[in-house]
Amino acid sequence: MTFTPQNHRSATEAQKMASEMVHFTSDQFTIRAFQVEPPRAIAGSPAVLVIHEWWGLNDHIKDIARRFADEGYVAFAPDLYSRLGSKVTKDPNEAAGLMNALSSQATLRDLNAATGYLRRQPCVDPLRIGIVGFCMGGTIALTQACHNSDLKAAVVFYGKVPPLETFDYLLCPVLYHYGAKDGWVTKQEVERLQQGLRQFGKPGAVHIYPEANHAFFNDTRPDVYRAPDAKAAWQKTLAFLKAHLG
Repeated sequence: MTFTPQNHRSATEAQKMASEMVHFTSDQFTIRAFQVEPPRAIAGSPAVLVIHEWWGLNDHIKDIARRFADEGYVAFAPDLYSRLGSKVTKDPNEAAGLMNALSSQATLRDLNAATGYLRRQPCVDPLRIGIVGFCMGGTIALTQACHNSDLKAAVVFYGKVPPLETFDYLLCPVLYHYGAKDGWVTKQEVERLQQGLRQFGKPGAVHIYPEANHAFFNDTRPDVYRAPDAKAAWQKTLAFLKAHLG
């Protein structure tokens, strides 16, 4: 399917899909999530976790979830700020504060619980669940790929890269998108990821977009959005998920 910027999505298209805010429990906390089922959803559909940027679970992430549903996936976007009051912001200082306030261990548990919730849905094939994350969410998706054996594929958009030895524990194939002009993720980090995949014999690929900046996929931010690179990354993502989730 052709990449559709958020502002160009028609109301008719949105009405084809069943979407709702749902809740699940993690550590006795109630965690919110945005769930979208594809048109004509059937039992045994593949599913994808969509992990938000540091801004929170905003309309942009919900739109990405709908794009995945357009492609036949049950899309599930958990609100990782649920324990912090489900904040959504456009202020980078507030976003940084929210991200820094996240407990990495609690986030891992919340996403394990999210995966468990998905696995129990009648329309989801529990053996075909992937994860896609953006910015902060990309960092988290890459971490999850080393901790959650229920995930069969991980797509990372410009997330921070963990230490080299972490990749010895990688549990699923990884696709990583990186803009060469990124000021948050360094070239050395991406090289470390490539080295880790080679050194530990793990399946994965890194795609570098020479003229792209950080957050080049975010079509609500004209200061960094690059339509040709976003379209290319979307098509690569769909091909990767199809190969590993069917």
